[in-house]
Amino acid sequence: MHFTRPRELIVAGLVGLVVVYLLFEVAYAQLPSLPTFAGITLAVLAGIEVVLGFVVRSRIREGRVVTGLGIARAVALAKASSLLGALMVGAWLAGVVFLAPQASRLTAAASDLPAAIVGAACAGVLVAAALWLEHCCRAPDTGDRDE
Repeated sequence: MHFTRPRELIVAGLVGLVVVYLLFEVAYAQLPSLPTFAGITLAVLAGIEVVLGFVVRSRIREGRVVTGLGIARAVALAKASSLLGALMVGAWLAGVVFLAPQASRLTAAASDLPAAIVGAACAGVLVAAALWLEHCCRAPDTGDRDE
């Protein structure tokens, strides 16, 4: 498994942006209103991953036993979370891009705009936390490349 590449995150974000923007264009009138704190679940997941990153990093630095399977699971969680976060950043930004120009004309758009902003911010925090966790799971550099 390779570490997350920036292009993977960019592609996921663009997919989320395009799909959700088209959904808003086609069916915004039929969609229910967006809950203001809908994106908070992404921030909670980000908090868990930050804590996990500090735990893994401290165990590796102190030389305590860390199983390869445990690290693999943490990397898989980080990779999945970074892709989900990038997809959701794109989706929430699509909401911001669609709703911001209409907020002065439509009451529904004005009330949905804060939810889109909160969601985009929380999704960005999730991407950062997932990349931090992935970084913490790297093997320490021993300085000897021949081994």
